[in-house]
Amino acid sequence: MTATILLQAGGGFGSQQLIMFGLIAVVFYFFMIRPQMKKQKDQKKYVEELKKGDKVVTTSGMHGRLYEIGDTTFLIEVENGARLRFNKSAISLEESKALNTPQAVTKA
Repeated sequence: MTATILLQAGGGFGSQQLIMFGLIAVVFYFFMIRPQMKKQKDQKKYVEELKKGDKVVTTSGMHGRLYEIGDTTFLIEVENGARLRFNKSAISLEESKALNTPQAVTKA
């Protein structure tokens, strides 16, 4: 009796279970990993193409204009001529894109 219960419960790994795990892995790749890799690639390309005078937004939300660009850092000029130095990885997106996002739109 115990042997019958163990055989029914244990059954081993069937081909259907392997196919399901494979499908889950494929779906995970196409909906999670691949879009994230594309986003990182686009962000890196954007940072490499920046030039002096471009308006940008940092990851902390600082809006300003690029004043100087170095190898690993950049100098951003904000209101009243204040200049702040950030790492290149701190650039989030172009200012015009930030102003068009749903979070930036306020109700009057």
